[in-house]
Amino acid sequence: MTPLSVRIPVELPTGETEVSGLWSSVPGAEATIALAHGAGAGMTHPFLEGLASALSESGFSVLRFVFPYVEDGRRMPGPAAHAVATWAGVQAWLGSQRSGAFVAAGKSYGGRMASLATAEGALSPRALVYLGYPLHAPGRPDKPRAEHLPRITVPQFFIEGENDPFIAPREQFDTVVATCHDARVHWIEGANHSFEVKGKRRPAAEIGAGLAGVVGEFVRGL
Repeated sequence: MTPLSVRIPVELPTGETEVSGLWSSVPGAEATIALAHGAGAGMTHPFLEGLASALSESGFSVLRFVFPYVEDGRRMPGPAAHAVATWAGVQAWLGSQRSGAFVAAGKSYGGRMASLATAEGALSPRALVYLGYPLHAPGRPDKPRAEHLPRITVPQFFIEGENDPFIAPREQFDTVVATCHDARVHWIEGANHSFEVKGKRRPAAEIGAGLAGVVGEFVRGL
């Protein structure tokens, strides 16, 4: 299925703008998944391409989109408020498509921004899916990004690589998950933050597609 290019209105604190999106609408879809990119890559990164394609093929409508800093051609993420506003815009756009309840998912930064938007009340997804939650910068467990997570009441699903430096030490991550209202974790054996496994070279698109079954099973279980 070839995704449809769409424009998504976003109300930033500085005024109204639009961001690009890719919409794969599946007739009779089991559910809709909004899929955000990580900090260093846009919505056409092969990992997201592979994941989105596999999710569509398995019966889910999928909306990918970019945050305003990517739309403007910048490499560094803008203010968190801009990302929160973008997630709110995505929710409104999906509402205009009569997509009903949806699941908000994101790779690293994209997932964390969805969690912030949900904790602040700007986003109301059926559930949240984190594809490598960035609990802290590598080597900086003294600065966790987790104080908002216990305020989230919808289910949270963490898909994590066992060797991800963004959640080491493991004990700290386990403690954070235990503070959440409704959370579960799926571990990818030997994987890093990009879900690559040492000694097993695979294209990013294949890695992304390989997670579609895990994501789909969780969403169907809701």
